[in-house]
Amino acid sequence: MSVVLDFERPAAEIRTKLDAIEKQYAANPTPELDAQRIDLRRDFANRTQAIYRALSPWQTVQVARHPLRPQTMDYAIGMCTDFVEFHGDRVFGDDRAIVGGPARIDGRPVMLVGQHRGRETRERVERNFGSPHPEGYRKAHRLFELAEKFGMPVVTLMDTPGASPGLGDEERGQGWALAANLATLATLRVPVVCVVIGEGNSGGALAIGVGDRFLMLEHSIFSVASPEAAASIVWKDAKFAPQAADALKLTAPDLLRLNLIDRIISEPVGGAHADPSAMIATLRSTVAGEISRLETIPTERLVSDRYEKYRRLGSWFEMAPPAKPAGSV
Repeated sequence: MSVVLDFERPAAEIRTKLDAIEKQYAANPTPELDAQRIDLRRDFANRTQAIYRALSPWQTVQVARHPLRPQTMDYAIGMCTDFVEFHGDRVFGDDRAIVGGPARIDGRPVMLVGQHRGRETRERVERNFGSPHPEGYRKAHRLFELAEKFGMPVVTLMDTPGASPGLGDEERGQGWALAANLATLATLRVPVVCVVIGEGNSGGALAIGVGDRFLMLEHSIFSVASPEAAASIVWKDAKFAPQAADALKLTAPDLLRLNLIDRIISEPVGGAHADPSAMIATLRSTVAGEISRLETIPTERLVSDRYEKYRRLGSWFEMAPPAKPAGSV
């Protein structure tokens, strides 16, 4: 499957020409065709780099949601060995929007927990499009406690449009489940590394996003609300999502400037979906390095440093209210 975003089309057109020349060269390798494919490869790389260096916040949202972007299970399989998925919250049922279980990263035991959206329509429905129910967060809570019991570092991967907002979710204690996870992660006596791999919105992401190190992939997003939700609240119309994305400061560079995250992990040129294997390898080495550093910190200091880290959050700057978009009510 090939998916081309609108702003990627100039590079995609070069790619189409390159593919055609590559086929001709395979059938009849001549110096002229070889020179053409070398030029087209250079042009494609340069155009892609130029596009991705100048992404707007809304374009970054589109990249973060790209259907071919690696998801939690891709990382679980690609960067871990001995991953064993656990199921159920021991209260209500199993939520497939949250996946997790013990694994090894570079030989080190860890507890991996993340949100998984799915790709094909049937799987996306089964996983509620990556929006966890309360039983999903209770499953994550169970895994956090198991990690502490067995002295395993926790690695969380955030990729969700937000927690499921249905009536049944509220009846089964969605708010309690989110709050319990926040409290548990804040005091967990093992290292916790949190990574936004795609879209991290609202308390649905934050409920597995409190840790000693908070990382974001270069073209991921992290926000109090999705751009569509923010636009519906502020301008009463979701069509103003691009303007909301500008105002929310949801990109990794924005959040690093605000000291809300610790590190940005570079993606392959053209985004994680352009080279999933390279992205998975990069994340594996990055997470392994972060865990190695955290494991040298005594437990009491680890917990107190985490507390102080979140106590310091909240610096801000004042700015004029966003202009009312043309056509808004």
